[in-house]
Amino acid sequence: MKKITVLLMLVAFSVADVATLQAEEPVWQKGNIHTHTFWSDGNDFPEMIASWYKQKGYDFLALTDHNILSKGEKWMPVAQLKSRGGADVIDKYLKAYGDEWVVTRGEAEKQEIRLRTLEEFRKGLEQDEEFLLIQSEEISDRSQGVPVHMNATNIQEVIAPLGGATVREAMTNNLRAVAEQARRTGKPIVLHLNHPNFGYAVTAEDLAAVVQERFVEIYNGHPGVNVLGDDDHASVEKIWDIANTIRLVQLAAPPLFGIGTDDSHHYHGRGTSRPGRSWIMVRCDDLEPDAITTKISQGDFYSSSGVTLKDVVYNAKKQQLALTVDAEEGVSYTTRFIGTRKTVDLSSKQKKAANGKLVTRIYSDDVGAVLATVKGTNPVYKFTGDELYVRAVVTSTKAHVDPTLPNQTEQAWTQPVGWAVTPRRGR
Repeated sequence: MKKITVLLMLVAFSVADVATLQAEEPVWQKGNIHTHTFWSDGNDFPEMIASWYKQKGYDFLALTDHNILSKGEKWMPVAQLKSRGGADVIDKYLKAYGDEWVVTRGEAEKQEIRLRTLEEFRKGLEQDEEFLLIQSEEISDRSQGVPVHMNATNIQEVIAPLGGATVREAMTNNLRAVAEQARRTGKPIVLHLNHPNFGYAVTAEDLAAVVQERFVEIYNGHPGVNVLGDDDHASVEKIWDIANTIRLVQLAAPPLFGIGTDDSHHYHGRGTSRPGRSWIMVRCDDLEPDAITTKISQGDFYSSSGVTLKDVVYNAKKQQLALTVDAEEGVSYTTRFIGTRKTVDLSSKQKKAANGKLVTRIYSDDVGAVLATVKGTNPVYKFTGDELYVRAVVTSTKAHVDPTLPNQTEQAWTQPVGWAVTPRRGR
């Protein structure tokens, strides 16, 4: 099991390695690592989408189409492109890139357009070295009648979903395949679990048990992935805290890092899964695929839906977590420091949804409790010594520019710190 973890660059770093950051002003790279195009079920050309992200100030983007890379030859009927992207989708493409770029074949109703490959369109987008495209894939699998989707960032070759008799087995099999590719190519690959509440597919116990997995989406901009859960199901953030508590208390395993993504499918003002809703900020001097994925694998990033942090510093010697918010005029900020204490009672009750299916169990409110609330732009949490881990959620009073949740305002989520892997505690 450890071999898989190392090959994926998802090693169990010490507390200091994960989050003690340098004193100099950090360089943050902004990126989205969950994006769809015409290569699968998106409704725009990949270079048009990448150009949008670049123009909006993103530093990097991963195009993550389902079970396919933007490689090889792929032709699509013009009629199908228009039905998905709108009657003017081809006109927009031609205006942006010109007749010489847009390759067609056939006539009238049978006309087709060849989708450009990543290697073709990245040349123009990356030429100023201020924007990076990272080759990636959404490995879209199923098990026990539910979707099990995992994004592989910095993948070199397509990986077909391997399936499994259970959700946990499917996750493990796909992790193993990615680990093998990482070993063979020598490239660091980050594999994260997408939208655990999509189809209410993955429980907190599933996520905890597959200890090779180190990343999970804790905010996803697709309005259909049940971020907040419902009366029967825990929210994604609660699942994150439950899984991390189980790992640290019962499994002697490191916690999961939380990722924010767009999961964008829809552009041109059509559809509901739009770009620009959530992203990650990676502390990295080099805008290069291996450097970015290595920093992500070390947990040296935070997730955001609008709030920008100047710095995030966990000081292991002082035992404190300090944030510096890049404040906007007229906007107020409140930080909740969330964690679980070592004295937590991890007993739980079985829960079933209305359809009778087992879901995430019911745990004490001590799991993922609010340990402190601090207003202002320089919140600090001082550890008392009994925390399993602490993470921070910064919430602003500024309304989200394109909300998917009720009364949604902009937020930022930091990674769990202050943790250490210790021998298993009895159940």
